[in-house]
Amino acid sequence: MQKSWSIKPFDRERAQALSRDCNISPILARLLVNRRINDAAEAKQFLYGDISSSFDPFLLKGMDKAVERISRAVSLKEKIMAYGDYDVDGITSVALLLIILKELGADVIPYIPNRMDEGYGLNTEAIKTAHAKSVKLIITADCGIDAFDEVAYANSLGIDVIVTDHHEVKKDLIPRAAAVIDPLQEDCAYPFKHLAGVGIVYKLAQALTKGRSYNLEQHLDLVALGTVAEIVPQGSENRIFTRRGVKVIKATAKPGIRALLAVSGLEGKDISTSHIGFMLGPRINAMGRIGSPEIALDLLMADDKAEADRLAEAMNRENTSRQKIESKILESALLKIDREVNFKEHRVIVLAGEGWHSGVIGIVASRIQERYYRPTIMISLDKDKAKGSGRSIAKFNLFNALEASKDCLLDFGGHEAACGLSLDPKDIDAFRDKINAHAKSVMREEDLLPSINIDVDLPLSDMTRELIDELELLEPYGPENTRPVFVSTGIPVAYEPRFIGKNGFKVWIRTDNTACEAISFKRDMITIPSRGETMDIVYSPAINAWQGIETIQLELKDLRIC
Repeated sequence: MQKSWSIKPFDRERAQALSRDCNISPILARLLVNRRINDAAEAKQFLYGDISSSFDPFLLKGMDKAVERISRAVSLKEKIMAYGDYDVDGITSVALLLIILKELGADVIPYIPNRMDEGYGLNTEAIKTAHAKSVKLIITADCGIDAFDEVAYANSLGIDVIVTDHHEVKKDLIPRAAAVIDPLQEDCAYPFKHLAGVGIVYKLAQALTKGRSYNLEQHLDLVALGTVAEIVPQGSENRIFTRRGVKVIKATAKPGIRALLAVSGLEGKDISTSHIGFMLGPRINAMGRIGSPEIALDLLMADDKAEADRLAEAMNRENTSRQKIESKILESALLKIDREVNFKEHRVIVLAGEGWHSGVIGIVASRIQERYYRPTIMISLDKDKAKGSGRSIAKFNLFNALEASKDCLLDFGGHEAACGLSLDPKDIDAFRDKINAHAKSVMREEDLLPSINIDVDLPLSDMTRELIDELELLEPYGPENTRPVFVSTGIPVAYEPRFIGKNGFKVWIRTDNTACEAISFKRDMITIPSRGETMDIVYSPAINAWQGIETIQLELKDLRIC
């Protein structure tokens, strides 16, 4: 697929000032300017900030009420239910809640709904279970901001609810709970609006343990897992939590996380956000998608190595099963696209299939969105039920699109990049028409052309080991702080490319004073050059270590033959 290349404009004077004031290279300074960092104080906080510079948790609206109600529940020995979502963010949130509440002496039990039987969010059957177990307080994690009826039902049974969430607030309405903590609610003065669910719980933990001699940072391993897996912006506090958290993961005392590292082949290795996103997170997520999320929670809470190893192996098997299910659904969906999708008319791909596992369709939607660069919604049909999951592209707000199409839906939620929904199967065609009509009204043709945003146009000879080492200051990477992308032009291909793996290739390139390897794992989506050709390349640099030898390796994003 053709991609447009766009080099980010930058303020040269501001970059020069940052380079001088922070004693960093002009290239790193330019990368900071590209990330909207405007002065030396901001730059130093971004590059070197630590947990001591995080915000006061009581700046979050509702935090004082939440702390007061939890403290009362602990002192009265009331039973508390920690209720979370079934994804990585929700499961790590519940684990952190359990740890902190038990540290405070609370009588607390967990509850994570089953995706297939109960669906997302707080539900009345779970509240009935809480009532039967004499629960007096439910604390939600990573859900609850739109649970208006459910909170009212809990209140009618004499159960208070504290909502902690990070999702969008619908029409500035919030449930009538004992406390609501969500930085996106109206009049919340919290400076950073993009915490993950587990980040909100960590702020609650900071508030609950304030004044106590308790090492809360030991649990940043959980916060990093949930934050990275939730794909929230890696700026401000998320950056602080993640940077410290990946270090805690490597040295974690939690048997469950150690076992998870072992089955993922990461034991003893330096951990990065990509390891969390592509290896650790999916194994936890698999339990919420096609298995039992309680197993993942049990793993994170395990204090016995043998039990942790057993649970980690079970999760590994479940993840392999998830991958097989995903492959079958993707194959079926691609056939449907060939038969049903008119790309001239359909700016949003809406597919529905019998027997598609509703826990996996979101991943498949991501695969299709990446392949065709169209917002994609996958719908699983099961008799008279239809449940969907969607993923979007840069210039299309999926949550707003569902708002515009809500007459066809029974329920929906999410944010601009991802969503979940339910509808009557007979309304699928009407929904497809309506969301595409909305897409035509807000998107231009050029919005459907994938764009590669390039940070710096750089001669290949300037891509040195010293520069790559300095770029490590930008880690951890994630949304709004992606890996730096460079473009170098007029690069000769020294040898014929060599195919590697299922879908990759390597090519050796050489200029007058630089020689290195370039690699791609998506040869079906990128031009493959031939020996003797000259090319312009877009890439992210890395250091490849092989048998004790370290060399520069360029990870190709795209290339053009000159």
